[in-house]
Amino acid sequence: MSLVPGPGRGGSKGDEIPQELKLCVINHVQYIQGLDSRKDEYEYWLTEHLRLNGVYWGLTALHLLGHPQALPRDDTIKFVMSCQHPNGGFGAAPGHDPHMLYTVSAIQILVTIDAIDELDKHGANGKDRAGHYIANLQDRNTGAFAGDEWGETDTRFLYGALNALSLLHLTSLVDVPKAVAYVHACANFDGGYGTSPGAESHAGQIFTCVGALAIADRLDMVDRDKLGGWLSERQLDNGGLNGRPEKMADVCYSWWVLSSLAMIGKLHWVNGDKLTRFILECQVKAFPNVYRCPTDAEKDPVVGGLADRPGDMVDVFHTHFGIAGLSLLRFPGLEEVDPV
Repeated sequence: MSLVPGPGRGGSKGDEIPQELKLCVINHVQYIQGLDSRKDEYEYWLTEHLRLNGVYWGLTALHLLGHPQALPRDDTIKFVMSCQHPNGGFGAAPGHDPHMLYTVSAIQILVTIDAIDELDKHGANGKDRAGHYIANLQDRNTGAFAGDEWGETDTRFLYGALNALSLLHLTSLVDVPKAVAYVHACANFDGGYGTSPGAESHAGQIFTCVGALAIADRLDMVDRDKLGGWLSERQLDNGGLNGRPEKMADVCYSWWVLSSLAMIGKLHWVNGDKLTRFILECQVKAFPNVYRCPTDAEKDPVVGGLADRPGDMVDVFHTHFGIAGLSLLRFPGLEEVDPV
């Protein structure tokens, strides 16, 4: 995910959104800033395996909200680099095993804050070590990528590998045509993609597969109309999007579905105004049955963040993807995000 505008952007007119539904920017900023101060809470330690991902989610949300300096840059760099292993990979937190997903988040964070050179400053050939860690996880026979040394493969890891290597300008380390062929093998009759060949179509996996093809400049392999139809059918009566048929709407699919539609030029195939309303209603209510943002006198960092659906508990994952979805919809005041 990048702040550089990408292809297929579209948006909501905004003229059907009630005035009382506002994006509580300052409250979301305060919510993200306060996440690392909750070390006395049980949930903080239960989620340690997501710590580096969480920094990426929070940091990107802050950039989209127009507050890129809200997290201390030096402390962010220090934490990220403390998660790196001698083999170049990154773990979720200091002491955790290296994995593709955390390595991708680390590289994305460093690129976002213009600190990618820190990889070399903290060890000889730091960029190359990170690149080779990722490249060594590719199965050269199938083109698939494993998440770590234990060998689980998933199209998430393939997309992550191409994403990170493209940011490092090291895609030459892997067999991109083989990776593209593997993604193509994951295509289904309904136009979607799964975790592996023959697996069920899922919006999250569709994003990873279409995103990988976009990075490889092979979107010509996508059946855009068939896939666009499947993705547009993910919108429910409440305006939200689900990840596959017969599931509830979840604000995170505001990213997975919309970004995929944007990449194939079909973002206008969903109702942007209804989706915008659904996302805004996933904010914590300042007061019972009222969605308005609190006034300056009422501001409280607890009244911040987005949930998976209206009325549920907020978390940084859904906060990030909800805001990213609003960015794709060109919600006023947000920075534009690249759907790839």
